[in-house]
Amino acid sequence: MADIQMLPSSVTFVDNRLCYSGQKCQRIPEALVKLYGAKVQSLDLSYNELVTLKGLEGFPLLRELVLDNNQLTDALVLPYLPHLHTLSLNKNQITDIESLITKIRHNLPAITYLSILGNKACPNQLSNIDNDEEDYQRYRYYVLHYLPTLKFLDSNKVRDWEKDEARRRGQFMKIVRPNTSNINENVPNNTIPNSFTPLPKSIRNPNDYRGAYGKCRYRYNGKHSEGNRFICNSDL
Repeated sequence: MADIQMLPSSVTFVDNRLCYSGQKCQRIPEALVKLYGAKVQSLDLSYNELVTLKGLEGFPLLRELVLDNNQLTDALVLPYLPHLHTLSLNKNQITDIESLITKIRHNLPAITYLSILGNKACPNQLSNIDNDEEDYQRYRYYVLHYLPTLKFLDSNKVRDWEKDEARRRGQFMKIVRPNTSNINENVPNNTIPNSFTPLPKSIRNPNDYRGAYGKCRYRYNGKHSEGNRFICNSDL
């Protein structure tokens, strides 16, 4: 009961809109669910430290959910919310776009607005300076292919030509980057790991190079080479 008495001073609830922002909480307080869950249609939990969405199932009428600037990861669990059309997950720690899309498809059938800017799963320069516009556009095609009901993605309106392209080949547009975590730590930073070489093992060392200038004791006897008709032994 003490929690329920403490919550109102940090809660704003007006016109079925609940704001519980900037409270540094790691999970949704049970008191919020008990006091407001059955009435809330818009919920703002931004600027907290959420690592789980446990308790969100207690807001069955939700239409808008703002979770920006938290610590949510790929382990997040989305409950089934049939009326939710707006989901904002900006600046969290989500890296797996495929996993997130699967959860949204199964549990948020009414989704029309999605924003995940500032997560590694969204490959723009906000999440990684190495990303470019082409990376981001391919990501949009990929997301729109599997979430065709979206009208806005990352605050940008979905265009008709994007929908057409997403239908045609969006499933092949997932951005995959090499995993550098498995690179041998003993390799110096100024060298490139070379795990493959087309040369035989016996001549991998530069000192083993067997080429020579001058006459060679071997000659090519290829039967299918037209040039061999004009080469004499004395030329070799």
